[in-house]
Amino acid sequence: MGGEKKFGVLLCAEDSDYIKKRYGGYFGVFVEMLAEEGETWDVFRVANGEFPDDDEIAEFDGFVITGSCNDAHGNDVWICRLISLLKKLDSLKKKVLGICFGHQILSRALGGKTGRAVSGWDIGVTTIHLSSSSSKFFSSLEIPTTLPIIECHRDEVRELPPKAEVLAWSEKTGIEMFKYGSHMMGIQGHPEYTQDILFHLIDRLTQRGYIEDWYGDELKAKLEEVEPDKDAWKNLCTSFLKDRL
Repeated sequence: MGGEKKFGVLLCAEDSDYIKKRYGGYFGVFVEMLAEEGETWDVFRVANGEFPDDDEIAEFDGFVITGSCNDAHGNDVWICRLISLLKKLDSLKKKVLGICFGHQILSRALGGKTGRAVSGWDIGVTTIHLSSSSSKFFSSLEIPTTLPIIECHRDEVRELPPKAEVLAWSEKTGIEMFKYGSHMMGIQGHPEYTQDILFHLIDRLTQRGYIEDWYGDELKAKLEEVEPDKDAWKNLCTSFLKDRL
């Protein structure tokens, strides 16, 4: 029993009825991608003010920070609390994987800068290019130098924290992935997303007026043309989180 690993998902988004019904919420989506036999996974709905207690943190081997509709450069109470938690996790050298908003807020907590992306929305399947730093970091994995990933964001990491390294870039986004030490990593894209989830999000963005209907239709048509490399991303994320690099 003592060898069992324990992980926590810091949920920064509200689950839509569709995501709850189809996937058991975003927590279910992450568990589907990352969980392995013999592990315990817990969820903390941080956007609703639900955080792990200080004495609980020591029980966890690592944490995953999810995406969010909120801005990582905002100062909502829960966002400020999350930044404090991430600083504590850094001091304890806990494994932390940040996804999309999680990537941005992790960078901010460590001293980086985030904001609106100069190039605007990036929605769809984007090809990212792995840097020379990443080839060393992931040397034990057989990962290609370019990887398609689902993206859905209009904010970005503008400036890395001191001592952080860029692991990947794309034509639209200069910092698609970064690492800080060997215990913290951010990914701007969504390795956990299916095309079905992105279709659902495009519908929500058009309904709420964030993007035009014609643009939503165009994005959906393009999604039929290329698939994200989900197996490679699963391998990369689980290997990082579980210290197998």
